[in-house]
Order: sequence, then C-alpha cells, then structure tokens
Amino acid sequence: MRIQLSDHFSFARLIRFSLPSIAMMIFASIYGVVDGFFVSNFAGKIPFAAVNLIMPFLMITATVGFMFGTGGTAIVAKTLGTGDIHKANEFFSLFVYIAFLLGIVFAVLGFIYIRPVALLLGAEGELLENCVVYARIILAALPFYVLQLLFQSFFVTAEKPHLGLLVTIAAGAVNMILDAVLVITLPLQYKLAGAAVATAMSQVIGGLFPLVYFFRKNTSSLRLGKTRFNISVILKACGNGSSEFMSNVSMSIVGMLYNIQLLKYAGENGVAAYGVMMYVSMIFSAAFIGYSIGTAPIIGYHDGAQNYMELKSVFRKSLLLIGVAGISMIISAELLTVPLAGIFVGYDKELLSLTISGFRIFALAFAFMGFAIFASGFFTALNDGVTSAVISFLRTLVFQCAAVMFLPGVLGITGIWVSIVVAECMAMVLGILFFAVKQKKYHY
Repeated sequence: MRIQLSDHFSFARLIRFSLPSIAMMIFASIYGVVDGFFVSNFAGKIPFAAVNLIMPFLMITATVGFMFGTGGTAIVAKTLGTGDIHKANEFFSLFVYIAFLLGIVFAVLGFIYIRPVALLLGAEGELLENCVVYARIILAALPFYVLQLLFQSFFVTAEKPHLGLLVTIAAGAVNMILDAVLVITLPLQYKLAGAAVATAMSQVIGGLFPLVYFFRKNTSSLRLGKTRFNISVILKACGNGSSEFMSNVSMSIVGMLYNIQLLKYAGENGVAAYGVMMYVSMIFSAAFIGYSIGTAPIIGYHDGAQNYMELKSVFRKSLLLIGVAGISMIISAELLTVPLAGIFVGYDKELLSLTISGFRIFALAFAFMGFAIFASGFFTALNDGVTSAVISFLRTLVFQCAAVMFLPGVLGITGIWVSIVVAECMAMVLGILFFAVKQKKYHY
C-alpha cells in the first residue's frame, strides 16, 4: 500500500518510508567505496592517496546540490502541506534550474584552479599530477552530480523514494562496471583516469535521468516547468539548506585538515589509512543521512498542516531508532575492522596495521553522530535554517577542527583518530540542548 506524507507513521511505516532513502545513500556510498577498492588494488597506493587528498575539495564544489535539495525540500513540502501544488512546482523548478547553473560555474572554476588547490593541500610530484588528472575528469560531470544530490531529496518529497533508489542503483552499477572494465584493463598510467571516467559517467546518469523524469508528465505531485526568478525564495532555500551546505563544506575542510595532519605525522600511509576509514564511515553515516532525508518531508508536511501530535510522534520514534542504529554500528564496525581494512590495503602490512588500529578508535564515533545529523535535518525540515546551520557548523567545523589541531600534539597520530569521537560526542550534546530549547516553539 502506498504511504503518503499525510499518513500516521508507526515504527514500521516510518522505517518503510525512509528505507529507500537510507538504501539510496548507502548504495551511493558503496559505489564510491568500490571506486576506492579498484584504485587502491590496481592503480596503487599513490593514486589512492591522490583520490582521498583531492576528494574533499571536489565534494565542496557539489554541496550546492545538497543545499537546494534539503533546503528546497523543506519549502516545497510545506507548500504541498498547505495545498498549493502549483506554487510548489514553481519553487521546485526554480531550485533545479539554479542548482544546475551553479554546478556549471563551479565546474569551470574548479577545472581552472585545481592545480593550485592540490598544491595548497600538500600534493607534490606524482601525487600532485594524479590529483589534477582525477579531479578534472570528475569536474566535467559536476553539474549532473549537483542534480543527483538535489533529486535525492526531491524524490522523497514527490512520494517516489523507490524511484530515487533505482536511479542510484543504476548510476552505481554503471560506476562499478566501468571501474572493473577500465581500471583493470587499461595500462597502469591510465588506470586512475579510467576510475575517474567511471565515476563521472555514473554521475551523469544519476543527474540526467531524474531531470528527464520530472520534465515529462509523471504520477508524482512534482513536475518541472515554467517558473519565475524569486530571490526571496532562493535565499530562504539557501537559509534552510545552509546547515547541509555548511555540513558538507565543513566536512570537506576538515578532511583536508586531517590529510595535512596525517601527511605530517604518517606521510602518504596516513592519508591512505584515513581514506579507508572515510569509505567505511561514509556507508555507516549514509544510513543516518538517508534517514534524515527520508523523514524530512514528513516533518515539513505535518508542520505545515499543524498536525503537532504526529510531529511529536515522528520525533520521538526517530530518536529511539537512531540510538539503536548507533549501537549496532559500533558492534558491526569493531567486528569488521580487520576484513574491511584487508580489502583495501591488505597488500601493505604497515599500512594495514595503521588502518586497523586507527579504525578501532574511529568507530566509536558512530554512537553519537546519528543524533547530530538528525538534529540538523530535523530543524531544516521545520524551516529553521539558522538552528540547523549552527549545529552543522559547530559539529563539522569548530569541534572537529579544534580536536584535530589540539589532540595530535598530545597523543600523536592516535589523537587524530580520537578527535572525531570527541567532536561527535560534543555535537550530540549540542543537538540535545537545541531539542530541549526549541520544543515549545515547534510543539514536538
């Protein structure tokens, strides 16, 4: 039976509705992990380090998709809740067109300035050249990747989360197949470029298919069409989505800072080890992000409809689900540390040992990160972009930057792994404080 935003959500219905978004985000993370697997095992340690060194910058250029996806979803879902479908589609179209144009601008600028950016991050010699080659190929597909990130949220608002999952699976399958063909068969000097082409092609598919779907007549409540430039709505979407924008930009900046510290304390091995942890962490955190994306339209709809009893019910059920998921993730991560590390860097004993010891500490952060991610997404869905942005800014930039700058000086390289745990714990406490302070205002 089809689940609608206006329904009452039990635990089972909440999980069923958000599961496609969770699966979509996890699958998107998995095909990124597969990319890393092929580069590490077939192209070598230096190309693998290059991908991990330059990837945070590439993610910064794509964050506009997250911003207009989450921020725009809050506006469109609330407008649908008021019953104005025509206006909701105008807003939806405006967000898609603006995001695509910004993706083109960022792609051009990134292509021009990628070499000085890589130099700034500490790349030199072969590592530098690998960064430039990989990044320029990825940037060619950036406008479509921006759309892919944007549509991940809007498929849920359109009550078509399963279609969003299918698009992600199709894009991921293309990436995996092309990785297997290009990275394995091409000569060594072209393997990294082959991996980049595989990723770029998957991003084109992930952005182009939803664009065609929403331009054509479809069975959802959303369709792309004529719109008018509305600066106030654009700024409101940016404000709503500023938390997700800030979160992704900050995570990328923190990733760069981690890599700089790791180059200092452990050289290229440290960057490679951190890359493995990031791949696994992406899969685990993707579950929390997917849940936030999946529940955001529900929260926005019932807030717009002033159905506060249902809003309170969804809020409380979500906290319980996130707590159980966090504990389960720690157990899973500790049990899977050795085999997961072996898949990526089993060919190098020193690198393998460094990765295993670091990840056992790093994995403790999963107990806390879900609450901060949900807190940020929850306030975005309520159109409270300021609170959401404060949580994201402090969590991903202030707490993590402070921890990774201070703790290594005291604990050495162990301090780098501990810093993420400390930062996520502090972010969880911050989210709980905001939940308590804002409860009366939003009636949850």
